[in-house]
Amino acid sequence: MSSLRERLEAGQFVTTTEMEPPKGTDLSSFRSIAALLKGKVHAVNVTDNQRAVMRLSPVGGASVLVREGLEPILQVTCRDRNRMALQSDLLAAWVLGVRNVLTMTGDPVEAGDHPQAKPVFDISSADLLRLIGRLNSGRDGAGHPLQGKPDFFLGATVNPGVAPLEPELERFKKKVEAGARFFQTQAIFDLDAFARFMNIAKSMPVYIIAGLIPLQSVRLAHFLNEKVPGIHVPGAIIERLSRSADPVEAGLEIAAELVDGLKRICHGIHLMVVGKKKDFAILDRLSTGNAPD
Repeated sequence: MSSLRERLEAGQFVTTTEMEPPKGTDLSSFRSIAALLKGKVHAVNVTDNQRAVMRLSPVGGASVLVREGLEPILQVTCRDRNRMALQSDLLAAWVLGVRNVLTMTGDPVEAGDHPQAKPVFDISSADLLRLIGRLNSGRDGAGHPLQGKPDFFLGATVNPGVAPLEPELERFKKKVEAGARFFQTQAIFDLDAFARFMNIAKSMPVYIIAGLIPLQSVRLAHFLNEKVPGIHVPGAIIERLSRSADPVEAGLEIAAELVDGLKRICHGIHLMVVGKKKDFAILDRLSTGNAPD
């Protein structure tokens, strides 16, 4: 059974983060970051050709984390594989010890390093949730019985800060109906706006893990506001960064304060960083409640 599921069901506030598999076969850096994260987070997303850049399979990366003693969350996108390949990869992941899946649509191939690749998008992310639900019940997507079945803890993404919010809420509800039981969100900076979303989400049988990006500069704050839909860094935070002699330190203080507020609203945080060792140092600064066993 998923340890992440057990912790959430027990009412623990969880901490997750994410790692990109290497672009190649050298696992040394991947393993060293895994060793750094062990004992500091409850689960780690393994990205699936994030930003449409070709990398080692997330199933391979997740299996490495299992061997390193970390709980992976396998990200699975609909961009690159049809429903047969998706099911094969999911069954392989279960056999290799993966217990959590986060379904996503996937970034467009034009944005990545293989723009000539043909996108697949055989099914939607909600369809993928339903497909995994069928696997969990012991049958494949065509209704044929499986010889042994998985029991994946199903997750999806939601963007509580996007405007207008109503279309996003409809997608959120469809994903819940399709079987998602935990959600990781876009980065949260406005606790009041997020609390309004949580007033809706708390009526549903799901756990919400809020995205967290530690700000390192005013420039980053402006970039997020201008370029990333659904992220709003309030002016008071930007002003605080601009007044600070050490914006990185101020960003860490702001992140810690956000965590304190999020602990009263949702079920965990998802730390979104570049993925280098120095970027994970913030974990030592955050008071997130229960430390991993």
